[in-house]
Amino acid sequence: MRKLGLAAAVTYSSDAAAYHRYTESRVKDLIAELKSADLVVGYNVLEFDYPVLSAYSDECFDELATVDMMQHLAERLGFRPSLESVATATLGVRKSADGLQAVRWYRQGRIDKVLDYCEQDVLITKELHEFGRYHHLVYYWDRQYQRQVVVVNW
Repeated sequence: MRKLGLAAAVTYSSDAAAYHRYTESRVKDLIAELKSADLVVGYNVLEFDYPVLSAYSDECFDELATVDMMQHLAERLGFRPSLESVATATLGVRKSADGLQAVRWYRQGRIDKVLDYCEQDVLITKELHEFGRYHHLVYYWDRQYQRQVVVVNW
């Protein structure tokens, strides 16, 4: 993951009620924002985002107050449900694209499309976290495409 490099990143600051967009040239600003947050909420942030960012900093990202919703769900379910599965079952919303499409846009130099994709993922993650905090549960689709519930304590 450390060798992957940062193509694009988007955060949402609840204090500022604003999205912030980053590319590799501003990775230090991204890390500073994460370090200043009271809580970082993400989906697969511990196994993807933090390892990617570790190539740019000696910071110990494990020390950041973090809720990784995927990790939380995987511990309860015994498998890692996709953000798409949880978002469609819980919120009735689909992702705008997938990671492979984002890679194609990046290779085409369409960083604006990659940032839009990331921002929509952040919006879904934010809404999913809020739903789980309020209702203490989220839904996901099982292998038979049956909607299932899982209790959460975010």
